[in-house]
Amino acid sequence: MEHFNQFISRKGTRSVKWDMAEELYQDKDVLPMWVADMDFKTPEAVTNALMERVEHGIFGYTLPDRLVKNQITEWLSKRHGWEIDPEWITYSPGVIPSLHMIIQSLTDIGDHVIIQTPVYPPFYSVIKDHGRHVVKNPLVLKDNRYEIDFDDFERKIKENGVTLFILCNPHNPVGRVWTKEELKRLSDICEKHSVKIVADEIHADLIFSGHKHTPIASLSEPINQLTITCLSPTKTFNLAGLQTSYVVTADASIKKKLDKQFHNQGMMMLNTLGITAMEAAYEHGEEWLEELNEVLESHRDYVMERIHSETSLLKVFPAEGTYLLWIDCRGLQMNQKELKSFMQKKAKVGLNDGVSFGDEGKGFMRLNIAAPKSTLEEGVSRIIDAVNAQ
Repeated sequence: MEHFNQFISRKGTRSVKWDMAEELYQDKDVLPMWVADMDFKTPEAVTNALMERVEHGIFGYTLPDRLVKNQITEWLSKRHGWEIDPEWITYSPGVIPSLHMIIQSLTDIGDHVIIQTPVYPPFYSVIKDHGRHVVKNPLVLKDNRYEIDFDDFERKIKENGVTLFILCNPHNPVGRVWTKEELKRLSDICEKHSVKIVADEIHADLIFSGHKHTPIASLSEPINQLTITCLSPTKTFNLAGLQTSYVVTADASIKKKLDKQFHNQGMMMLNTLGITAMEAAYEHGEEWLEELNEVLESHRDYVMERIHSETSLLKVFPAEGTYLLWIDCRGLQMNQKELKSFMQKKAKVGLNDGVSFGDEGKGFMRLNIAAPKSTLEEGVSRIIDAVNAQ
């Protein structure tokens, strides 16, 4: 696992995380630990496949063939026990574009869409930007763990005539991997009220010991017909810059509407190198992924142990998946502007502002742990030292 401890500079590679840091934080010495990509090299098999494809030297129009669909279906079967028909797959440059397409094709202007907050910021914009209304089902913090308020979820659906639910599983930013029982309760409510489910499961492969990812569409055939699932190898294998993802839709009529919307927007094929990377990752990347998850879990434990033993003013939630940690900074008794300034100017660490995930994120920050141990140690030390100097 030594390759996960190797520090590789990303400066000068047009990296959003590293090359935008000074502009974003107005300080060249801020350590960026925000954007949800990794500072680890992708599996060697992926790099080799890309190099071989580049050496061919011709990059004309390229379509993913049956072999690519087979790699996807085999991956979902092997990793998650989910058997899908290859014909359910629609390719997309990313989950966010997919969410825009889904909102436009499956809802009307003025419709109400429910989300569980705090949540990934684009969930808000993909709804509002198209003239739809956000309905919030806030997660409940209980005994240092976020839970779902099912009564509120159903009440909000009935009161607002909700037509679509966007699920985040594993949940970004709180790190919950929803259990099969929790997903069953959500899906029962959606089925009862004919609410379509859009499942953002991009972090599905990043799961820690003691937890298991369940694709919500796999629960039953009726739920499968109600669900549109967004997936990608980009979070799993650090391929975000190659813009490769896919949507799984079992209902033929829903898929037809979605495909038409993609076609109308000119999104009809994938990046040539993205196709190559996805195929190689799914075919050869499983051993690398197993190592990655061990590293990320040890990083989570390291951050929690240090922060909880060296300061009483911060609390880190025990993520069950993803490589993102949700940190409760309310013990510092700062407003959000003060908190952002403190982390940026005193700790000199670039974190995600909790309030960008919704009002429920006030007093919180998000930390990315997908970096070599040396980077993680430096970032955590900066935060703790700044807190203790208060």
